[in-house]
Amino acid sequence: MRLRTYESFWLLKNGLIYTYPSVQQNLSTDIVVLGGGITGALIADMLVREGYKTILIDKNDIALGSTSATTSMLQYEIDVPLYKLEDKIGTDAAVKCYKAGIAAIRELEELISKEKINCGFRKKQSLYLAHTKAASPHLYKEFEARDQNKLGVKWLTASAIKRKYGLQSFGGILSSVAASVDAYKLAHELISINTRRGLLVYDQVDIKKIDHKNRGVTISLENGCRVKAKKIIYCTGYETVNMFDERIADLHSTYACVSEEKIKINKEVNNILLWNTRTPYLYMRTTDDGRLLVGGGDSRFTSATYMQENKEKKSKELMKQLLELMPGIHFIEDIMWAGLFGSTKDGLPYIGPHPDFENALFVLGFGGNGITFSIQGRQIIKDMLADKPNELSYYYRFKR
Repeated sequence: MRLRTYESFWLLKNGLIYTYPSVQQNLSTDIVVLGGGITGALIADMLVREGYKTILIDKNDIALGSTSATTSMLQYEIDVPLYKLEDKIGTDAAVKCYKAGIAAIRELEELISKEKINCGFRKKQSLYLAHTKAASPHLYKEFEARDQNKLGVKWLTASAIKRKYGLQSFGGILSSVAASVDAYKLAHELISINTRRGLLVYDQVDIKKIDHKNRGVTISLENGCRVKAKKIIYCTGYETVNMFDERIADLHSTYACVSEEKIKINKEVNNILLWNTRTPYLYMRTTDDGRLLVGGGDSRFTSATYMQENKEKKSKELMKQLLELMPGIHFIEDIMWAGLFGSTKDGLPYIGPHPDFENALFVLGFGGNGITFSIQGRQIIKDMLADKPNELSYYYRFKR
């Protein structure tokens, strides 16, 4: 049996790229960003660009939470299909949320290019497959909704998918805009770049209490030090859900494994992100070093013990599904890991203020689109700090 680690592929591949000091004195700033993952990195980057004096803190090492476990598939598609989201929030709103995802991927590409960040970013297409004959009509309905709203999609028949990609399916949607990235590397490099522009970063920060009142925010630490700011921005993902009296997200565990390098697959698979209509869905992508990454097997059980003990079982499940999709593939597993993610009732994030927390803003990008939601959060938070309206903020609000 292959030994499996707690660490993800990205962490084992990259290691601890940068480390930072802990807080050992009282500090004061304009804005504190809480959370040093990809969301915190993107928001801190925006704040520094806008001229805010900013401190970023994390209770662990930078990017060691969900960012180190993400499969980093950048898609505009929301976990709730467009035609179902239309029923929840209306057609115009649903289409705007989907199109915002497209704009976010392009914005991230521009940011990475401008900063010359080496993080394995690659533009791809997204292929959404019907995994059974019964699922095909529902997926085609989704295609029609996207096509009607000019989201850059094509319907591919099962034979066309088999011919081009060597995949077994019952038809699928090919979307023209998608990308893949090493989010762990991206977060580290983006934070490092901004430290040279004045961003202060502290990790291994043990917080005792956060006071949101008295015309600002005071973060009291276990070592007796304090960090004071005018505002705090929470970029802490699933770790934030217990702060609220409303149930904003359901937590799940998910599993992923990567093959050894130079796996033999249809070369066209390198150009797509792939997922299907299975519940939970199977998803996969290739990496920039010639591996195939496969994920899925989601569970409502989220304890670390459960995730570690069930890796062998989940690996077998994923390999069975992979063989159904790619008959004859020779997948030699190299690394497998588990992670946590949250899903919301409408597939949308929570970005903005919460009535129970003064002087605080939240950027909580749940689901399979956490990174693209975080990119959207840059403009939303920028507008909120400047007291400007932002249409997306209404759809992503708390208490919706």
